[in-house]
Amino acid sequence: MVETEATDVADYIDRQPVGGFQIRLLLTCAAVLFLDGFDTQAIGYVAPALAKKWNLSRAALGPVFSAGLFGLMIGALIFGPLADRIGRRKIIIFSTLAFGIGTLATAFVNDVTALMVIRLLTGFGLGGAMPNAVAMTSEFSPHRRRATMVMIMFCGFSVGAALGGLLAAALIPHYGWRSVFVVGGVAPLLLAPFLAWRLPESVRFLALSGRAPARVAELLGRINPDAARAVSGRQFVVHEPRLEGLRVLHLFTDGRTLPTLLLWVVFFMSLLDLYFLANWLPTVLNDLGASVSAAALIGAMLQVGGVVGTFALGSVVDRFSFRALALVYFVAVFAVGAIGQLSHSVVLVTLAVFVAGFCIVGGQIAANALAANFYPTAMRATGIGWALGIGRVGSIIGPLIAGALMSAKWSTGELFMTAASAALCAALAAFTLSRAVRLGGDSGASRASSFDATLPAATRT
Repeated sequence: MVETEATDVADYIDRQPVGGFQIRLLLTCAAVLFLDGFDTQAIGYVAPALAKKWNLSRAALGPVFSAGLFGLMIGALIFGPLADRIGRRKIIIFSTLAFGIGTLATAFVNDVTALMVIRLLTGFGLGGAMPNAVAMTSEFSPHRRRATMVMIMFCGFSVGAALGGLLAAALIPHYGWRSVFVVGGVAPLLLAPFLAWRLPESVRFLALSGRAPARVAELLGRINPDAARAVSGRQFVVHEPRLEGLRVLHLFTDGRTLPTLLLWVVFFMSLLDLYFLANWLPTVLNDLGASVSAAALIGAMLQVGGVVGTFALGSVVDRFSFRALALVYFVAVFAVGAIGQLSHSVVLVTLAVFVAGFCIVGGQIAANALAANFYPTAMRATGIGWALGIGRVGSIIGPLIAGALMSAKWSTGELFMTAASAALCAALAAFTLSRAVRLGGDSGASRASSFDATLPAATRT
């Protein structure tokens, strides 16, 4: 009797239309990533003004960029697996508080050493928020729209990063570079109490862990109020593996080894390219003669293109999965390379930056969504967190490579051809991954982007 009355949470969500509750949750997670994107990219936009104020060489800022990104890496590697144990909600709230305090503290530093330390600590919070916002949105979304909803949610990051450039262009001439970090620090501290009040725990996480069945019923009822009475008082199951031991080790079991490693290559190369461009593009343009404000505005087009790319690619990625991702990165090769060849024309270089953002930022957001679909609930935050963590190694190396090449007097064209080669590596890895997943048995059109659907029956509960 109990068995017949049990409700499969994943199946229930998959059968519901996307409703107001899920849209509000998406917007809440997007707000977290909006501030995450703003605070992550702020250092790149203020870099020209900061270097001038402190009489620093451009290359001297490379370690500052990389310190923050190293913190992002550690935050993703630690808080992803931790969230699979204690829940996504607590980690999102804690991370938002942490990066808000860290960003505000950045406004009060007076030397490069202190700036590096603060950016490192701020990165812990920034790195912890992202994988859990992705996991949260994914676990409340029906499968047929999951990649689209995660990608739309992740637009918050790109919008926040782009607004950072627009705000920097407006604030720095009048209030100095510190004002950007004051705004970026206060906003998360105001958001955190709202999250504590309104952000729910992941319904799939609660059901899988066997916690609070009444709360699971309430959340399912909020997804579809018309069916609220039908799920009240029932038992809930999630037909996915319940894992013991270190979650990271399970990324390499049940046929996941090769796809996991290929995912890591995609994230590594994609984030190397993204932060290569995001951190150094305004500085390179400034060196070529653009004003600080103009360089920040052109640099912001990278994120604007990412927002447009995200909306344009969502349904395509839901349908074609990693094949679509590979094509996007192949286009990025030409767009990124073109930036270095078109720097003589403001209009053409702005267009090239926009297309590069469409492909690189849009592609990275698509990769986040596909990683969320790739792993089951018990390791989802771990899988996303470790993919992002490995990717952050690339994001650390990217600015250092750019700084070293600039110090070696490489031309602008050579600089961006190097960035284009990273996009090519990401494209090849995504193409190989698409074949690996298909060969693994994931050929169903309706679940084309969900590798956990291919797990052997013996591993399910």
